[in-house]
Amino acid sequence: MPPLPMVWRRFLCTQTSNFSFNKKPGGGRRLQWPIKQVTKSNFLNSLDEIKNHIADSDFVAVSLKCTGSYSSPWHRILPFDTPEIAYLKAKYAAERFQILQLAVCPFSIRASNKLTAHPFNFHLFPRDELKIGMPCYSFSCQPSYLASMARDDFDFNVCIYDGISYLSRAQESAAKSKIGNPVSSDYVAQSPSSRSVADNVFVERIKSKVGHWISACTRSVTKTDDALVNSLRKLILGGEDYGSRPSLNIDVCSERQVQLVFEMVKSQYENAVPLTIPAKGGGTQAVRIVLTSSKEDRDLFKKELEDSEEEQSKRVRGFREVIDLISASRKPVIAHNSLNDFAFIHSKFLSPLPPTMDEFRSSLCLAFPDVLDISYLMKEVGPLNKYTNLPAAISYLKRNFFAPIEIDIPQKAGIEENKNHGHDAVRISELFAKLCYILKITPETVHQTINEPSSLKHHSNVFNQGSNGFQDEGDDDISISTHNPRKISIDNLVFIWGFKTGISAGKLKTLISNSHKMLSEDNLFDVRLVEKNCAVVVFWKAGVSEWFLGAIDSGEELRELAAEGVAAAGYEAYKWVCQSEILGADLADSLAEFDRVCEGGMVESDEVFWNSEHMINFDDL
Repeated sequence: MPPLPMVWRRFLCTQTSNFSFNKKPGGGRRLQWPIKQVTKSNFLNSLDEIKNHIADSDFVAVSLKCTGSYSSPWHRILPFDTPEIAYLKAKYAAERFQILQLAVCPFSIRASNKLTAHPFNFHLFPRDELKIGMPCYSFSCQPSYLASMARDDFDFNVCIYDGISYLSRAQESAAKSKIGNPVSSDYVAQSPSSRSVADNVFVERIKSKVGHWISACTRSVTKTDDALVNSLRKLILGGEDYGSRPSLNIDVCSERQVQLVFEMVKSQYENAVPLTIPAKGGGTQAVRIVLTSSKEDRDLFKKELEDSEEEQSKRVRGFREVIDLISASRKPVIAHNSLNDFAFIHSKFLSPLPPTMDEFRSSLCLAFPDVLDISYLMKEVGPLNKYTNLPAAISYLKRNFFAPIEIDIPQKAGIEENKNHGHDAVRISELFAKLCYILKITPETVHQTINEPSSLKHHSNVFNQGSNGFQDEGDDDISISTHNPRKISIDNLVFIWGFKTGISAGKLKTLISNSHKMLSEDNLFDVRLVEKNCAVVVFWKAGVSEWFLGAIDSGEELRELAAEGVAAAGYEAYKWVCQSEILGADLADSLAEFDRVCEGGMVESDEVFWNSEHMINFDDL
């Protein structure tokens, strides 16, 4: 592997030492569960173990640690984002950042309120194991994310040098054609039942060539010739050795010829085994015929082929083997912030993310038919919806609800493995169990029909666009109920920028109110800062937003705002910015770019939820 870039080496030297595994900064002890830490060194030994646990469990919890998730605060999924825009933001992050850890926790909940969990934490790194240019080494990092992982004793050296590599399903298909190794002899192709004259000529020519070659190979076994004679015979007949067995390559020009060669060999020569040699650009380059000495040797050779293909497939798949195990089990997968997490999982382990939310949902459901987001379940428990932090949410439930859940983790982990990594997957399992108890949802009813009130199907595959929102500490200048979010139309939202940097949301609201008599009415609008240089204004009366945009453009009626340099745009500008993927570091600049290159246009009137609770408030930072 090439040497680490200087920025990585500097970061590793300064961030990965002097951290205690078991003590909090205040001197207390962290809760330590026995999480099995899995790297490339012990990955193969852990596969059978987690396979059995997935098969025996009812649910699988997953949790990710990535190199970042957003490049600017407004890239986060915000309450006023439509599902489509929320997906575009998640897609943008998944395509640019990288997964360094993926915790998988198969678990079951029994009638005695006992949660039995088997947590594994996999350390990942995208390494080009096969030297074919996949996966790509290039990805973005955010120092705040890396520093947070370092504070939790994350060892970047282990990740980079001993992290498990992988290929997605789409990459695996491309890799097999690039590798070009002979593959299974069980070739089946669609072909007409009758043969043409050209087919017969081709078959007779190949049959004659293969017959002479097999006769020569048989004679060489019974007759001792010197090395020069054997070499000349191989050269003339075109044969070579495939391991310890003789083989002959037959060039083919089409899949039809491949089928004809296979039919001829299997019908005429019992101990000959045909293999396909993939071409670099796809298709079949040649058919390799391997001669075995007996029926027993032929069966042994086929078994060797199967073992070799399986070993190579495991090497190609890498960590994706675990993703395939979860997918094949069809067990419900429990996550926190499922839209972001599964955008990453789809991008890294399945295939490139599709352009729209509907396509993403359909594609994901083929691999994971039941995805449950505990953020969605948390909204069912009143005040709990304001907690975005897992330990804080669990602590709140323990203080305010009776939900006795006993956690049992049968597996043991060594001192080296007992680090603060992978615990979120166990927390997700615990929180899910407590929420099921409080909401009177029987976990076993996940496979009931959606019409049954206790069924978890009600909560499956709901990708909550607000689950990654910010927790707001409140602002007296904003009169919005945090527990009763009002439903509004995106037509009532206006983005403004160009005001003085550092102005608070309250002062900005006062500035707008004083700019025109029409805007001085109480409870006509609210203002929240999206970034320090950009704010969103929500008008509670229909039609006011259109008047406001027109007045800003004319500069006549809102002279005070015009003097301040304030500019404004409707929701269609925000949607254009997200769809065009020009998610720059500054939303104001991106919206200004819309004014320069787009002449405007109609936008569909979708409904979104305005909830100030999840909006970022820079006054509190």
